Parts: sequence; structure tokens; C-alpha cells
Amino acid sequence: MQQQRITLGILFGGKSQEHEISLISARDVIKQLDRKRYEIIPIGIDRQGHWWWQDNIDRLNQITTPQSIPLHEQSRAIALIPGSTQTFMTLNTPYEKKRLDAVFPILHGPYGEDGTVQAMLEGSNIPYVGAAVLSSAISMDKTIFKCLLRDAGLPHAAFHTLRKEAYRGNTADLEMIIAALGLPCFVKPANLGSSIATHKVYTLTQLKTAVEDAFQYADQVIFETFIQGREIECGVIGNDKPEATLPGEVHVHHDFYSYAAKYLDKNGASLTIPAELPASIVQRIQQLALQTYQLVGCQGLARVDFFLTPKEEIIINELNTIPGLTPISLFPKMWEATGVSFPDLLDKLIDLAFERAKKQSLLKIDYTPI
Repeated sequence: MQQQRITLGILFGGKSQEHEISLISARDVIKQLDRKRYEIIPIGIDRQGHWWWQDNIDRLNQITTPQSIPLHEQSRAIALIPGSTQTFMTLNTPYEKKRLDAVFPILHGPYGEDGTVQAMLEGSNIPYVGAAVLSSAISMDKTIFKCLLRDAGLPHAAFHTLRKEAYRGNTADLEMIIAALGLPCFVKPANLGSSIATHKVYTLTQLKTAVEDAFQYADQVIFETFIQGREIECGVIGNDKPEATLPGEVHVHHDFYSYAAKYLDKNGASLTIPAELPASIVQRIQQLALQTYQLVGCQGLARVDFFLTPKEEIIINELNTIPGLTPISLFPKMWEATGVSFPDLLDKLIDLAFERAKKQSLLKIDYTPI
């Protein structure tokens, strides 16, 4: 007897500066999923936040650039139906309802990786891949994440944060930050990824310009001291018993791992997977990756980024709850080096979504005093 296919919604796009990056990952995930196991429902979220059911999945598979995906053409606007139905409904005629067994959010940045979409899926009782609401929000907010590392005694770069309403272009504030962190230092929007509006600055003038740029994208900016070291990353998957990959190394051919180095310059960076490291360092990185993953309550998957200094100090940089998921992305390539193929990795992640949903369904939602 043939097993019934899993109806899997793939969420991509979103109201984020990382919209295009999401489309690239989603395209490649769809190509890797087993059509015999999954009925794939591609759902594109446009920059205004509207959800569109993409009727022509093969057309999505054939795209060459993310800009070539017209979310409004050959698609229907949809809305989730809160409650126990795990269903969405089309908003234009002819009306249609579709039940989703699970959703795979492949969204980067605000309104997708920060817990907002996860909360919508929770409210609709739809199992979904990846971190839950709180751990998504914590990991997206660089300030909160660094504070948790600090309070847990885990190694991290010195940092300082500044809110937009507290900044008046006062040079004295920036001089204080330089005194605390030194130069060069990094300036980043506190809740964005992909190195968007991230700057490595060497002077007070550059710092002022970088702050003004970062405030265009976020209400809070984080400043981090510069760490001289190798860029090492480690993948983690799992719920209650997470597992870590062999680490990989990013060799950056720009001044730092900028947006241009990641996405615009094909020679901006190269990878070594697995990283050439002593066994003791590999073990320590994996241990720190698992500690960080569990500290923020992650489930499903994450990629933890590190610096390895010349003195072999390991510094935790960031945790990404929805890392890049193309065949050439570091996360799937690290799992491949660890013995898990990309298609098998996707199956594992979807199985973990069902495992967590089943566990959560056992919790009582009414209260009877004893």
C-alpha cells in the first residue's frame, strides 16, 4: 500500500531586506525534496506581507534568479485559518481550502526568522520546521543573544548597543564606544542577518556614517569589538537531543564577511569543509555549538558561527535559526561532510517538526485545580 504523501507548505520571500536570499534557498530546497514523499505547496510572501499560493511549482524550480519570481502572477492570495484545521483558504474566487500537514519556513530576517511567522503557525496548529517563537526571537536580536552568552559565561566579543531614540548624532557617545571597544570595530543593525548594513570601521568619521546607515534598517544598533581570527561555523539539528556537524571554515577574500562577499562577489569567499582543525578544537567547537543551541532553546536546526583566534580561543559570534539552504550553503555541506545528504537532511528536519508538534499536543490547554 502506497504511503500517503505529506502536504508540505514551503514559505519563502517575506517582508525583509533578505527577501531575495530566501527565494534562492527555497528554490533549491524544493528541488531536493522527494516528490513521492511530499506534496509541495509553495507559498510566496511578498514585500508587503501578502501570502500567495504559487500554482506552478515546476516554474519555480526552473528559475535562474530570485528576481524572476513574480509572486503575484499565476498565484492566489491566501490566509491561514486559526484553530485546529491546519488549513489556509484562498482569498480570491474560486475559493478553495487546503490542509497543510506541516510548513517549512525558509525565511531570513525580520517577519520570518524572528518568531513572527512561527507564532502564526502555532496559532493555526501547524507543525513547522525550525526554532519556536521565543528561541527565534532571541537569536534574531543580537543584543539579547549576546546578553545571554554573557550571563551564561560563554565566550563572546565585547559589545555595546545604542537605540535610535537615544542617539542624537552626538560625537561624545561614539567616542565612548571607541574607548570601550577599540578600533577597528563592527557596526550592525541589531536584528538583521546576511551582513546587511554591517560595517567594519577604522575611524570616528566612518563610525558615524555606519551608525546612520544601520539606523535606516533597525531601531537598535550593536557595536562589537574586532576579533582577529578564523571564521568557523558549525551546524546543529535536533530537538531534545541535538547533534553537531563537523565544523567548516569560511575564507573571506574581502576586508570582512560582508554582504558583497557573501552574495555579490562570486570570489568573495571560499569554504573548507570540514575545517582543518585539531581534534581537540573540533570537539570544543561542537560542544560550544550545542551549549549555545540549548541556551536559547533551539529546536530543529541552527548554524552557530565562531571566531578562532591565533591563541586558539573560540569566540561565539552568532546563531542563525534558518541558515542558508542551497546545495552550496555551508549548513547542508557541513552535514554532507558529517555523513548526511541534503535530501536526507531535509527529511530529518521535517520529521523533527512532527516530533515537536506531537510532544506539544500532549500538553493540557485547560486547567483543573487539584
